[in-house]
Amino acid sequence: MIDFYGMASPNVTKVTIALEEIGEPYNLHPTDIWKGTQFTPEFKRLNPNSKVPIIIDRRVPDAEPIVVFESGAILLYLAELSGQLLPTDPVGRTTTIQWMMIQMTGIGPMFGQYVHFSQYAPKDNHYSLVRYHNEVLKHYELLDRRLGEVAYLAGDDYSIADIATLPWVLNRWTNPEDLHPGKPDPYPNVARWARELKERPAVIRALAITDRLRNELTRGLEASPDEQDRVFNRGRFSRI
Repeated sequence: MIDFYGMASPNVTKVTIALEEIGEPYNLHPTDIWKGTQFTPEFKRLNPNSKVPIIIDRRVPDAEPIVVFESGAILLYLAELSGQLLPTDPVGRTTTIQWMMIQMTGIGPMFGQYVHFSQYAPKDNHYSLVRYHNEVLKHYELLDRRLGEVAYLAGDDYSIADIATLPWVLNRWTNPEDLHPGKPDPYPNVARWARELKERPAVIRALAITDRLRNELTRGLEASPDEQDRVFNRGRFSRI
């Protein structure tokens, strides 16, 4: 059995999708980051960086459990554990990891900063908001070009590269409909890809779990100013 710690964020949703795709049984432990669960000593022993998602693989009896944190590392672990979602040939494997890393180093951080500056920052942050909005659009253009050439991000087959990217495209603040309200979708290839992936049974189950967590746990905009400051390292929690 795998223990899985998470909440309703894109980085957690990608792990939920992967677990549902490979069919590995798991116990979900909802983690309320706005209440500071991730800052407890017990949690820091699992992830010293105080973040979700985390998995603990306890499947081997009498063996030390394997703890894996960071969503990209978890996707690689689950793909290799199951023999699914990651090609074994060098070209296919490298291509898949490259496109997953675009999500890890570009889409995730840039989309995340756009959400932060559009939803949580003071209103006098025009430069920051414009910068990250442009970064989001740049990455959508990249995805749309790629998905105009291939069925999935790594080529002909669905993989952890798609799983890593989909939750950010579906995120309520970074989906194309929100970025271009009232206008036709300017990224038709992304729309085709997202529509097909959302029809997968494992993705349907995973998104339902994310919706449940969103309703059960504290939502970011509902958190108190002090709770937000603790997560964002600002106010009395600032290092400077």
